[in-house]
Amino acid sequence: MAQIRKRDGSIVEFNPEKITNAIQKALQATGESKRGLAEKLSGEVVAIVGKKFAGKIPSVEDVQDAVEGVLIKKNYSKTAKAYILYRQKRAELRKTKELIGVKDELKLSVNAITVLKKRYLLRNENLEIVETPAQLFRRVAKAIAKIDLVYDNEADVEKIEEKFYQMMANLEFMPNTPTLMNAGLGIGQLFACFVLPVEDSLKGIFESVKNAALIQQSGGGTGFSFARLRPRGDVVKSTYGVASGPVSFMKIFDSVTNEIKQGSRRRGANMGILRVDHPDIIEFINAKGKEGVLNNFNISVAVTDEFMKATEKGGDYSLINPRNGKEVTKINAKSIFDLIVTMAWSSGDPGLIFIDEINRHNPTPKLGEFEATNPCGEVPLLPYEACVLASINLSKFVDEKGNVIWDRLKELVWEGVHFLDNVIDANKYPIPETERMVKGNRKIGLGVMGFADALVKMRIPYDSERAVAVGERLMKFISEEGRKASIELAKKRGSFPNFKGSIWDNEGFKEMRNATVTTVAPTGTISIIANCSGGIEPLFAVSFVREVMEGAKLLEVNLLFEKIARERKFYSEELMNEISKVGSVQNIDVIPKDVKRIFVTALDIEPEWHVKMQAAFQEHVDNAVAKTVNLPEKAGLEDVKRIYLLAYKLKCKGITIYRYGSKGEQVLKVGEPLQDKKEEEHVVANSEYSGGCPTGECLF
Repeated sequence: MAQIRKRDGSIVEFNPEKITNAIQKALQATGESKRGLAEKLSGEVVAIVGKKFAGKIPSVEDVQDAVEGVLIKKNYSKTAKAYILYRQKRAELRKTKELIGVKDELKLSVNAITVLKKRYLLRNENLEIVETPAQLFRRVAKAIAKIDLVYDNEADVEKIEEKFYQMMANLEFMPNTPTLMNAGLGIGQLFACFVLPVEDSLKGIFESVKNAALIQQSGGGTGFSFARLRPRGDVVKSTYGVASGPVSFMKIFDSVTNEIKQGSRRRGANMGILRVDHPDIIEFINAKGKEGVLNNFNISVAVTDEFMKATEKGGDYSLINPRNGKEVTKINAKSIFDLIVTMAWSSGDPGLIFIDEINRHNPTPKLGEFEATNPCGEVPLLPYEACVLASINLSKFVDEKGNVIWDRLKELVWEGVHFLDNVIDANKYPIPETERMVKGNRKIGLGVMGFADALVKMRIPYDSERAVAVGERLMKFISEEGRKASIELAKKRGSFPNFKGSIWDNEGFKEMRNATVTTVAPTGTISIIANCSGGIEPLFAVSFVREVMEGAKLLEVNLLFEKIARERKFYSEELMNEISKVGSVQNIDVIPKDVKRIFVTALDIEPEWHVKMQAAFQEHVDNAVAKTVNLPEKAGLEDVKRIYLLAYKLKCKGITIYRYGSKGEQVLKVGEPLQDKKEEEHVVANSEYSGGCPTGECLF
């Protein structure tokens, strides 16, 4: 038997390994996990199907019927039942996907299909879907692979394309959203992260507004420092009037973003930053205190070492007018710090950017200092600079025994650097200044997702020193291999043009293709496509209700938890439904203690562990780490203060907290009914929520 007919009618090569894997999964669900037994039973299935369909081509259903028959005949009745239930579940998933209206050759999750349909797959002029997920990945792989011909006219582009395709199709690697959306298409803008300068003139401000609109229309997010703008009430000599200050102009940027996102597949997003020594700092800190204001902005205060030291000592610091560099007044640092803490506690904003720490790691100091970051804070960028990101799904690199598959991870890191460097040349830049900056520095940001899932596979609790050590080791490995890959690319393609005078040059490196190599992004929808936990965040719930389409809600259970529950024989639909009411398993008696310890969620974890994990990854990241410290609703001001001070002490580049319930609009909610059963309330997640900050502002 050499071929098999798939459900869509296509004929493909018969692979007995798939039968073995399916039987092994059924055996594992009933407490058996012997590979040899699965192989033996698979061999009998192949023999029966081969004999019955001699000279013919069997269908997938024919083979699955034979599996059921062999399991029952050999008295593996419980395994047969598990296999039958698995078939039924797969059939229900296929039916759901048919209702969604997307053909799925890759067996993605229902939520992945929902997100792909909503945001990514191509449509015709009648807005009908004309692309499958596999075709999307093929389109991206083809567009990025052909760049190799720019550097080597004999490059085996088909081989490179296939590698890039398999990375995505296997859900091991995902580039940032604009690359998935736009690669191979006319728009061609593939970058997620941009920073634009905001000059202290009406012309400069509105030039930045225009450029932001062009970037957001093409799928990018924008960061700004408003620290150059003169403060409210300051003199404007050209008109003999007074300045309205940074916050008033931020509202103009916000309004433009609001209009742009109405006609875009991807919501616009901004980061607004103001230095702590700007005279309007109090107005800025309070800017998002009222819900509905600056909805398209995350805001962060750029705090200096001087400010943090003054806070610790209870001393004063100077507010400086950026127009002339003169001191306006002195103000108590602790009072400003306490105000930041209070506003963050009450609304989630502002976060902190440790601007001096960021600039200590500036790879190209001769080009200027960092003033701002991208919308989620993981990429500090110079004015007009941009960066392309991608993430490796760490859960795919831990085997069944809980060991990291280092060789395969190394291969993915090298291919990921290759892919991202190609994106720089494949990209169509919305403004010429950005193209000059990007091609001068060639910054890329290779990061991770699925970290919490990887820890579960390794049976390591997220809130433990062992987990922190694993995170640091993984990121160190990725950083070292990523830099090696960048050096090898430089030998073939040349170093980034601004290499001379860079930190790489000063540290004795002979070449480096990319000024930065690593980042940890929040991942958002790409981790949903990959069906893994977001970024380096812990699990946000073990079982919950997902809003998938047009108000429909489906119960979603962490696959690793379900697998363990079945193996340990405490699985039941009733239990999964019970967990979905709270998201956490910590107070459910039937779940073994060791399982509870592994499946801790974001709100189960003491806040310090969030910060420790962020710091562990930051130690080996060129850019920065996006991470939200999730706090329960009952958390107090002292909790927020402790987190901010710990983040500074551990040399994080920024810090963001979110206290559950501090905003009315959240994409993660407790208290929604499942299937209109008003007596039952559940944890409900928006279709695009993958962990981290449970507000729409952090989904970019």
